[in-house]
Amino acid sequence: MKFVSFVPAVLAAAMFAAPATAQTAGRTVIHAGQLMAEPGKPVRGASTIIVENGRILSIADGFQAAEPGAKLIDLKDKYVLPGLIDSHVHLTSDTGGLAGQLEDLTLSPAAQAFNAEINGMKTLRAGFTTVRNLGDGDGATLALRDAVAAGKVQGPRIVDAGLSISGTSGHMDGALGFRDELRPHFDGAGNTCNGAEDCRRAVRQQIGRGADVIKFASTGGVNSRIGAGLGKQMFDDEAQAIVDTAHMFGKKVAVHAHGADGIRLALSAGADSIEHGTILDEATIAAWAKSKTYYVPTLSTVNGYKERLAANPDAYEPDVLAKIKWRISITGKSLEQLVPRGVRIAFGTDAGVSKHGRNGDEFELMVQHGMTPLDAIKAATVNAADLLGLANEIGTIAPGKSADIIAVASDPLADVRVLKSVAFVMAQGKVVD
Repeated sequence: MKFVSFVPAVLAAAMFAAPATAQTAGRTVIHAGQLMAEPGKPVRGASTIIVENGRILSIADGFQAAEPGAKLIDLKDKYVLPGLIDSHVHLTSDTGGLAGQLEDLTLSPAAQAFNAEINGMKTLRAGFTTVRNLGDGDGATLALRDAVAAGKVQGPRIVDAGLSISGTSGHMDGALGFRDELRPHFDGAGNTCNGAEDCRRAVRQQIGRGADVIKFASTGGVNSRIGAGLGKQMFDDEAQAIVDTAHMFGKKVAVHAHGADGIRLALSAGADSIEHGTILDEATIAAWAKSKTYYVPTLSTVNGYKERLAANPDAYEPDVLAKIKWRISITGKSLEQLVPRGVRIAFGTDAGVSKHGRNGDEFELMVQHGMTPLDAIKAATVNAADLLGLANEIGTIAPGKSADIIAVASDPLADVRVLKSVAFVMAQGKVVD
């Protein structure tokens, strides 16, 4: 009788234990020594984060015991933050100058896709779980975006702009610098436009390709293979047509702009962000301060330029080299002027001009040029999430949001350079090797 009574007891125990184990089998429990769940709010001490199905399930004070079947990740000696966001990257390339121009001729779309995946993983391992890719020539990053979203490959979440738009002979004209007989091979991309109607067409074409955001150039660029300066290179009605068309389709607009006249053009047209923003005057600063347009500084470009020139003084042709030397000399000055005026800042590196995987270098430069470590971190989390239209999904560690989590060895508020060496990365609930 004792044996008979014992069997039902064992079965009963198993029946009650099984649901709990099954329920927690897909959970991950993270013990965080310090937790900056929402940059800008008080940092929490010892905390427990529970992740399930790629999302944050809960956050509790102290180190809570992991239930049977759950995976435990010990970050008790680490400082834990939301996954970082880089609002300006170019994943398909890690070269520049004449070498980059040669790649345009020699690399197939398939080769560019492999480059994008490799550079995406460099970026992800650096702690950047989301990027905004502002320029995709052959659709490689559009395809990578979809593959990451479908779980086919690992990589950062990608918000992609498709092909960047400009007027003919503007910064985004891919035919610049090539012989006349080669120009038709680059002119057919459909990203250059002339006149308001044609610019509406260019926007619709990128939206048809699947672009999440629209990027256009209102001014010349440093890397453009044309000696036409860095001032305004688009008419008011052309810029307005681009912004209005993009907004009509529910797409945000990023504007490449160096010269003050091109910055004011972007502001008056209603751009959502201005990239680089290198030359300012008081009228431009005042207009920017009254707007809700984000500034994406891309200070890291100077690191890429310096490294390439150190390796090869002839890496850039003379017209471009002159602009690069100017850019190095002036980088950071705009940030120093805009931060005290309350302009909203979102983190962006222009990686591809600078090196992929070194995105964290931007934090040090931002602090050198007027931002506090906390504000630089906010720029790469809550601000960038807002700019990308993903504030309900990323930017903070909160119940219901994507489990994008990183950890570093020590307090980045004491030394922001610690963000250049990320010790742990989780993207959408999966630990990154």
